[in-house]
Amino acid sequence: MLTDKIDRSMWCKLWVPGAAARWCVRRLRPEWHVAPSLVAPLWCVAPSHVAHLWATQRDAHRQEIAPPRNPLGFVCTWRLKHRHRGGSGGGGSWRGGKDDISHLFIPVPVKARQDEINVGEEMAGPLKKEDILRILNRFYTNETVKELARENGLDNYLYQQTFISFRKFCLESESLPVDLHIIISDIIQGAGHIHDIYPTFLKHAQKIFPHLICMDDLYKISDLSNPPNWYTEARALNRKIIFHAGPTNSGKTYHAMERFLNAESGVYCGPLKLLASEVFNKSNSRGTPCDLVTGEERRFGNTDGCAARHVACTVEMTSVNDAFDVAVVDEIQMIRDPSRGWAWTRALLGLNAKEVHVCGESSAIGLIKELAIAAGEEVEVRRYKRLTELTVEDYALQTLDNVHPGDCIVCFSKRDIHYVTREIERRGHEVAVIYGGLPPGTKLAQAHKFNDPKHPCKILVATDAIGMGLNLSIRRIIFYSLIRPMINEKGEMEMETISVSSALQIAGRAGRYGTQWEHGYVTSMKPEDHPTLCRLLSHVPDDIEQAGLHPTADQIELFAYHLPSYTLSNLIDVFVNLCTVDSSLYFMCLMDDFKFLADLIQHIPLPLRSRYVLCCSPINKKMPFVCAMFLKFTRQLSQNEPATLDWLCHQVKWPFSTPATLLDLVHLEEVYDVFDLYLWLSYRFPDMFPEGELVRDLQRELDDLIQDGVTQIVRLLRNSDTRTSTTAAETEDTFIMDQRKKSSSRGNPSLPLTSAEDLHQETAAFPKAKFPAQYRRKSMSRGNLTERLLAQGLLSPKMLAELQREWQQQGSEDGENGDGSSSGRPRRNKPGKR
Repeated sequence: MLTDKIDRSMWCKLWVPGAAARWCVRRLRPEWHVAPSLVAPLWCVAPSHVAHLWATQRDAHRQEIAPPRNPLGFVCTWRLKHRHRGGSGGGGSWRGGKDDISHLFIPVPVKARQDEINVGEEMAGPLKKEDILRILNRFYTNETVKELARENGLDNYLYQQTFISFRKFCLESESLPVDLHIIISDIIQGAGHIHDIYPTFLKHAQKIFPHLICMDDLYKISDLSNPPNWYTEARALNRKIIFHAGPTNSGKTYHAMERFLNAESGVYCGPLKLLASEVFNKSNSRGTPCDLVTGEERRFGNTDGCAARHVACTVEMTSVNDAFDVAVVDEIQMIRDPSRGWAWTRALLGLNAKEVHVCGESSAIGLIKELAIAAGEEVEVRRYKRLTELTVEDYALQTLDNVHPGDCIVCFSKRDIHYVTREIERRGHEVAVIYGGLPPGTKLAQAHKFNDPKHPCKILVATDAIGMGLNLSIRRIIFYSLIRPMINEKGEMEMETISVSSALQIAGRAGRYGTQWEHGYVTSMKPEDHPTLCRLLSHVPDDIEQAGLHPTADQIELFAYHLPSYTLSNLIDVFVNLCTVDSSLYFMCLMDDFKFLADLIQHIPLPLRSRYVLCCSPINKKMPFVCAMFLKFTRQLSQNEPATLDWLCHQVKWPFSTPATLLDLVHLEEVYDVFDLYLWLSYRFPDMFPEGELVRDLQRELDDLIQDGVTQIVRLLRNSDTRTSTTAAETEDTFIMDQRKKSSSRGNPSLPLTSAEDLHQETAAFPKAKFPAQYRRKSMSRGNLTERLLAQGLLSPKMLAELQREWQQQGSEDGENGDGSSSGRPRRNKPGKR
């Protein structure tokens, strides 16, 4: 045979890529079928064995059976180099325990070839599109091909998507790659096997799904199984960890802070700006210079502007590189928080301090000990008991007529806050109001008013924001409700009964040590809630079992290197689903807000690192105006145009006046958050947001306006259905309309159908505060503004009915006729009459 006469030098000549080698061989022996496996260096194999293999491949083709495995043990070039770990997840062979993640991998578009010279056609003749389609359909339905695809990481989804892309490429290309053209030509002429297409198909799959060739690297990058090893400087120290465990008002934080203040250097890590500011002020007042570091603010304790050796910061801003003698991590139970828990995990494991004092609930002791063991450290536990007595009353309050000085009514929605405030002021009491959306200065002002024994304000209405961060002199805590919105493990919002931990945290604010009310009381508003409240307060919180984790910017950048065409949101999805986490100690924090911002700015060209930093911005995605301004800030950054003070004032329509309606107050709170966002960005992109100090001055003025509005919140409620917002920004309209279009296209509208444009039209029609009676009746019949207030939770049906009664009463007192004309001069309300 001719094969016996082919020497080694001739095989070397035949060792050329792909179909070109088989084309050369066919010129020697046209009847031979050259299989893809023979692309390997055949000169190292005896010629007789090669001839046997060719004959086997040819017989297999004639019998239409799958060719056997290579009898010579060749490693075919189309075999995937990295086999994926076994499991039931996406890809058919992902690691065990993961859900199907194949849908997260987005196929990269491949352009059709537009070569002017068709080499394949010159070598093997032209191909008809219908013949190509027929061959490809046979290839797609071949069971052996499907099995090979599964072995190489292509599950049903990836296999289907690859075939769709491959078929489109073949049919739309003016000229196919030479080897693919010859393979298809051979199959049409009966000289090739359908399996010969697979190597080219697999290369195409690796091109549109680049993760197929780098899965091992992606798994290594997303390996979060041993977080203590991330912090080498902390592991190099023989750290001493002291856990101060106890309930609210037990003095646990006081003892940790005494050690902090007396140390040569220290860092305090708290959950709120208010707490960090309190430590900053207390430390400097006691003669220990201390700096303040939050996301939006940097302040020095030394008058010369030099960095102090003590730092008070929010936990997210904690430095794990600077060395300290003492570190204090407050509210350690928040290590389980589904969104922010990662910051406490990072602080606990990474702080470069000789002593680490953690303060919080005893429910976290077990987890902290486990984390310390993993880090090779020990934990000393110091337990504290409550310093004052706390009594659960035997009865519910039932009616707001029974409130007394020192009472705090705790609500879990703004709607309840507004209703309760209005009802208490109708009974002749002055009320202080505190909720999470207020600026820190306003919260402190309201707290000071309530705490001042000489001030007539003796009643506080608040949300669970009083649970930490404010020193309040409360005699009795009254739970207006025990139901509040919560985020479950899947990131979904649900209405649930408050947890034991929350109930104890809030109830414990009554009877603060060293105040006029050292004996605290707690009860519920509704009789039906009282047994549940008693049950909650009689239990101890469940042990915390897991600490939060979060991918870093470096990890996401490495992912982007391997998956360059993926969006940031998609990179996060892939990372979260591929990451390895020790579920006995850790969990992956929710990243819904991060992904929301990533999708919001995806169309704006930015470097990945800048995009990541922007998506970490502290934004409430429920505030359309803030989201719209975030978009504008991002565009300024992308265009390399600084966001100056003049530009910012023009965007937010500065200056403002004292709010006249509840919507005005809400809008001012949103503008305050926009200023906060600017300050946050000014420390990350100082060249693009250069006027932070001037913006801070504006923010102080705005804080004063918000304080005035909160002080007169009942008047704002009364005006809300008679006067439209004069500060509703056009930016908010644009954002609402854009989001509404997107929601409508998805068939899931989630935004209120009333825009600020409707409000402006109503304002133009009735510019004065005094509305005609017929319009007043129209507005009270659930017009645009009323529907918007109801949709935003600013009004309840009960409040609406009360407003209707008051308007009818006021209309009769003013002597208005049915046509809206006034029969005389408007009269003032009598003293004490509301």
